[in-house]
Amino acid sequence: MSEFKNYRRSQIAELRPVTDDEIELRQLITTKSQSREPISVSSEDLNNGSPKKGDMIARNPKNHKDQWLVAEKYFSDNFESID
Repeated sequence: MSEFKNYRRSQIAELRPVTDDEIELRQLITTKSQSREPISVSSEDLNNGSPKKGDMIARNPKNHKDQWLVAEKYFSDNFESID
């Protein structure tokens, strides 16, 4: 029996597209640039070729330094714009 349960998101999520610079420099993983905070990328996403076009960056609306990669497939399956 799994301990995981299904939950709906009750708040708005803040996301932006991965930039070309982040893809090229892979600064999502290893460095901190002057204009961006470090971004968490899971080993599973790294193994699947992320960061790449179509991936998104999510951030905690209460702490903008807390950012992580959301893979394109997960994003398209679970998010829609409200703007």
